[in-house]
Amino acid sequence: MRSRAQSFWKVIGVAGALAALAAWPGISQAQLGLPGIPPLPGGGSSGTQTLTGQASAVTAVVLGTVTSLADSGTLVDAADPLGTGQPLGSIPGLLSAEALHAATMGWSDQVASEASLGNLSMTVAGIGITATTIISRALAVSGAAPTGLSNIEGLTIGGVSVSPTGLPNQAVSIAGLNVVLNEQVQSASGIVVNALHVTDPLGLTDVVIGAAKAGI
Repeated sequence: MRSRAQSFWKVIGVAGALAALAAWPGISQAQLGLPGIPPLPGGGSSGTQTLTGQASAVTAVVLGTVTSLADSGTLVDAADPLGTGQPLGSIPGLLSAEALHAATMGWSDQVASEASLGNLSMTVAGIGITATTIISRALAVSGAAPTGLSNIEGLTIGGVSVSPTGLPNQAVSIAGLNVVLNEQVQSASGIVVNALHVTDPLGLTDVVIGAAKAGI
């Protein structure tokens, strides 16, 4: 049986992602339903559509060890939206952050996922990275090309302020780190959006901050 805490974060995550989706171009309130109200039971079970969705605030691979913070899990049914979050999160020796959140949900004809966190403080290969806000969103609608976006505010790398352009796959190289902002990987049926993707020169550390996946 799910704990009360899990249920609480699921409702909060779904409501937050629904509210964000309401502002997306081309997505109406009628399509979304009222903010905070999950899709109707069985919405994703009819027809032959296959829903895929997942979101995570942090996924890090350090020396082959994978650690995730605020991971929604994998969406399998529109009747069961997934959401999770935690006020504080950390990976010792690598990063800390606040207000970590992840949610994914589906309807009969679309899937939406969102991940976010605040006050990121991270050190990769001795280089400090900070950001005040990081958000990623992914949307897949049946019969249309999947879309995604991310927002990063207050980003600094090695003490240097970095301004995201908003364009997909913005590459930044500072102090030897390989950094991609608003990384987007598209396929015929879906999209993965990574707000911030950092790897060290030797490939020993690979960190994705704000990952959202949606497919249908």
